[in-house]
Amino acid sequence: MSDGTPADLFFDAAIGLLQRAREEEAEAITAAGGLLADTVAAGGRLFAFGAGHSSLAAQDVVYRAGGLALMNLLAVPGVVGVDVTPATLGSALERVDGLASAVLDTSPVRAGDALVIISLSGRNALPVEMALNARALGVRVIGVTSVAYASQTKSRHASGTFLKDHCDIVLDSKIAVGDAELTLDTIPAPFAPASTVVTTALMQAVMATAASALADRGIEPPLLRSGNVDGGHEWNGRVMRDYGDRIFYRN
Repeated sequence: MSDGTPADLFFDAAIGLLQRAREEEAEAITAAGGLLADTVAAGGRLFAFGAGHSSLAAQDVVYRAGGLALMNLLAVPGVVGVDVTPATLGSALERVDGLASAVLDTSPVRAGDALVIISLSGRNALPVEMALNARALGVRVIGVTSVAYASQTKSRHASGTFLKDHCDIVLDSKIAVGDAELTLDTIPAPFAPASTVVTTALMQAVMATAASALADRGIEPPLLRSGNVDGGHEWNGRVMRDYGDRIFYRN
């Protein structure tokens, strides 16, 4: 580690990754935003899925002030964050074959919808199977992952493939294998993960692009406002009424 406090170095690393994502993923961000706008304009629904800490970026765009009201969380029990005990159960469930099929079969996801799948490694059975089966249903899939894992690790899915291999559009988070940006001689393991910072930024960039793309077509983006500003609840109530058949987190 070079000069500077660990905090300074982490900020530098995160800013560097964000800059890379901004420059290198600009085309994919535009395409992903356009795909979501196409889906909304055609009457489709939007879903986001992530397992473990990857779920944080998915949750960040669901029922969010300033975000698209139509983005729904595709939740897998035991896998959303670290809210299960033991926390290691979520990691184990990511490797279970058939789980994604069961989730999709009992979810409202249907042909014509769009699904964003977030998985840092993209190597486990759950995200790979989720993408495979969603596309087979006629769902458009956007993958947010670190492409580096595909060349430096082995897939845990029977097909030997990764999430990136089954997506219409892939957003590369640029995160190094292991998701730790800092090292110190006095600490035996690398530390300070930045995947949530970068992945969340990518997701919000896509959401902003989708909203703008809808407006360019003369369609008012179904955006939510903060309930902590005057008129926010009334605004959101209107959006919920207008798009109630495409919003599933209220039930």
